Amino acid sequence: MDKPKPHKGEGHRERLRDKFLETMDLNGFHDYEVVELLLTLGTPRKDCKDAAKDALKKFKTLQGVFEASPNSLREIKGIGPRNLLGIKLIKAVADRYLVKKLIQKDPINNSKELFDHLYHSMRDKTRECFKVVFLNAKNKVITSEVLFEGTLTASSVYPREVITAALNHHSAALIFAHNHPSGDPNPSPEDVSITRQLVFACKVIGITVHEHLVIGDNRYFSFADQGYIAQMNQEYDAQKNG
Repeated sequence: MDKPKPHKGEGHRERLRDKFLETMDLNGFHDYEVVELLLTLGTPRKDCKDAAKDALKKFKTLQGVFEASPNSLREIKGIGPRNLLGIKLIKAVADRYLVKKLIQKDPINNSKELFDHLYHSMRDKTRECFKVVFLNAKNKVITSEVLFEGTLTASSVYPREVITAALNHHSAALIFAHNHPSGDPNPSPEDVSITRQLVFACKVIGITVHEHLVIGDNRYFSFADQGYIAQMNQEYDAQKNG
């Protein structure tokens, strides 16, 4: 009985695997080769090189491939439900890993680590996402959640839902973050208005807002660093005591 012919990418696939196993890192890999390796996890005998290159061409960046919806990925010839596994699994694992690294840490003293986590999970989203980091009384991270998606307006971010989530997590303090798909992290007047509403709402029930980060293209705007959070707290106190 004749042996099945090897597929055209078999030797290339083995070389990629061996190359990674030699160093256990991705230095020297092209982005399409990373996608190719991930596709092979669910594809035992099919060449994945062309599909990987087509995915990079369509979604522009490695991050864009990771963020793409399953339906849009399946539009790429050679990518089906089975070999979506590697791409979607690695993204989910990376997100959970970074969340777990933050648990029980103090993000006030680890702002770079916090930013790295937020940037990784939010930088390439095509829609604005509003994330809340929930902290306990010792400013240790309990967890984080995306509460709202879409263009942020006063009518799309609900302080009541933020407060409900904070109470459900028994939070004593919060950090807010959202992304600007344009890449420019400078806050809009709407961003400032939403932040003020949230700071005031949290003050009413004794929850502290430490920060609101706006995530752009490898940079961010910090409401705390720029004095906005302190000013909003002062405004609330002045209104309460006025």
